[in-house]
Amino acid sequence: MMQDILFKVSIWIIPVLTAITLHEAAHGWAAWRLGDDTAMQQGRVTMNPFKHIDLFGTVLLPAMLVLGSGGRMMFGYAKPVPVNFSRLRRPRQHMVLVAAAGPAANLLIAIAWAIIANILPALGDDAGAWLAYNIYNGIWINCLLLVFNMIPLPPLDGGRVAVGLLPRPLAMRLARLERFGFLIILGVLFLLPLAGNQFGIDLNVFWWLVGGPAEYLMEMIFVLTGIV
Repeated sequence: MMQDILFKVSIWIIPVLTAITLHEAAHGWAAWRLGDDTAMQQGRVTMNPFKHIDLFGTVLLPAMLVLGSGGRMMFGYAKPVPVNFSRLRRPRQHMVLVAAAGPAANLLIAIAWAIIANILPALGDDAGAWLAYNIYNGIWINCLLLVFNMIPLPPLDGGRVAVGLLPRPLAMRLARLERFGFLIILGVLFLLPLAGNQFGIDLNVFWWLVGGPAEYLMEMIFVLTGIV
């Protein structure tokens, strides 16, 4: 039993840490390049995962999901990188680029994992199987984070992109939702399915909005990189 748990942890820890660490570092790097060095001054533009770890989002939540789902599900998040949007050279336009940098990093990481798959034939059975699990999980978690974060609701990255692109009256209305954003997300993604189960209705909005599109994106990466 303990051996199975350790194996599941070993095939998830590197994919999760690289996905969330580089996602947050990308936000900080983009902000720094566009005029705000807040994250740089706080040491958050780094690949050191310990600078980005959130006790609940990076450690406890992923562990509970892995153990609770028998290793079929993993999700997590890091400490948000501080960005002072008013210090960006063109705040509204550059906010879009800073917000999009995290999901863009996840896309590049997913592609990198797929490219690593080319070395699998050169490895032995045990090492090859372990790395293959890491590769699959690395592609999956990055696709999942990309799609989830691009939901157009603040404070998610997609919400900030939408605020930067929409006409100002609509952008201001959307921005006002930020204080309730995570409550809305939790309600839609977790409470709706529970309510649906009580009435025999499939209200798994998480899969409709995130899981399905992430799976499709993953398949596209497989095809484009020649894995299948």
